[in-house]
Amino acid sequence: MNISVRLFFGYFLIVGLAAWFVLYTFVKESEPSIRQATEESLVDSANLLAELAAGELAAGHINDGAFATAVAAALQRHPGAEIYGIRKDSVDLRIYLTDARGVVVYDSAGQARGADFSQWKDVARVLRGEYGARQSRINPNDPTTSVMHVAAPVRREGQLIGVVSLAKPMTSIAPFVERATDRVRASGLTLLLATAVIGLVFTAWLSWSIHRLRDYARAVSEGHKAEPPSGGGRQLSELAKALATMREKLEGKQYVERYVQNLAHEMKSPLTAILGAAEILESDPPADDRHRFTLSVAEQGRRLQAIIDRMLLLARVEQLQAPEGDQTLDPKALLDTCLSLRQQALSSRQLQTRITVTNTAPIRGDALLLQQALLNLIDNAIDFSPTGSTIELGIDATEDTVSFEIRDHGPGAPDYALPQIFDRFYSLPRPATGKKSTGLGLALVREVARLHGGEAGFENHPEGGGW
Repeated sequence: MNISVRLFFGYFLIVGLAAWFVLYTFVKESEPSIRQATEESLVDSANLLAELAAGELAAGHINDGAFATAVAAALQRHPGAEIYGIRKDSVDLRIYLTDARGVVVYDSAGQARGADFSQWKDVARVLRGEYGARQSRINPNDPTTSVMHVAAPVRREGQLIGVVSLAKPMTSIAPFVERATDRVRASGLTLLLATAVIGLVFTAWLSWSIHRLRDYARAVSEGHKAEPPSGGGRQLSELAKALATMREKLEGKQYVERYVQNLAHEMKSPLTAILGAAEILESDPPADDRHRFTLSVAEQGRRLQAIIDRMLLLARVEQLQAPEGDQTLDPKALLDTCLSLRQQALSSRQLQTRITVTNTAPIRGDALLLQQALLNLIDNAIDFSPTGSTIELGIDATEDTVSFEIRDHGPGAPDYALPQIFDRFYSLPRPATGKKSTGLGLALVREVARLHGGEAGFENHPEGGGW
């Protein structure tokens, strides 16, 4: 199981359990809360009826007076009330009164008159001066037949003369309980869905940040140019910077060691030639030999200078993660500038140039580095071209890339050399002189291309020469 799935399930489990607990509590508390609210309203109603019935109960005509008539009329009413989407069409109350002994003297249902209710909790507690209420089932085995009874004392001139009790069947509040439960469950489902969506978004965001770190680490391990990712939160940004710092320190140490070894190896040959020439010059050779060895010293010195300059430039380019002088450039104008800088070298070899532009588009990059890379390619083409031949240069653009192609008509490169053409310090003898270059030019070309998100390649042309 990958980290994204683990993060999502961990987050959803924690939030889901919390949501389930809250919903469970709401569902369990909804019915008791509605019952409590109903009981509170019955208390008010019972005390109001107690005051209304006191006079007729004391006079002994509670069953044929105004109180009984009003109650009978009320029970026949059809309220037609719309209570938050639930319709109420009947008055669902039963009212009975007992005398001071607990014997029923009035029953709106006409069922219990003369019965002794003194042992029922609602009546018994009021007769003892306490708050009286009870909940009983008409059918002991059916919880839906539960009825709530709330009693209030009936007093006349401060004396307890009876008890009035209101009975409310719980079936009348069941729709409200069910609706509250359904709403809580629907809200809970919405909450869980919202939690899942938020969890997916959060997990996707965190996974995206982690994947960027992974891709950055992979790019670095494969030697590609890569910028440490930003965004994803302060901690992930700091982790990316720490990885970049660690990479720079590790690469810097390895880079210095590798370059010192390569530089020492490449400088050994010209230094040996210079020291040999110096020893001969110390012996005061003839003028011709002295002139020849002096030229050799100067040539090897220039070679050392070229190696050092190109090594410094290559080292700077290899340490960059993005072009420094990022600007919009015209590929054709860039190529024309490079050719003008090499016009003298071209003329000395009587070389012609031909530029073919298939498609072109503006490019963004470091003008100096791109120019240096193109100059190195043109220098190679000049060195390997037969005198009086033509160097062909091409520009082609696709949707997101611009390609520079340079072809000479020389002998091309041996097959064994093709895999090493762009390696540092690898060089082939020039056909005209038999001498080798520093072996750093094409290595620089490749690094500049990679720095700009591209790649450098070399092939032997089917009709001769390299491109």
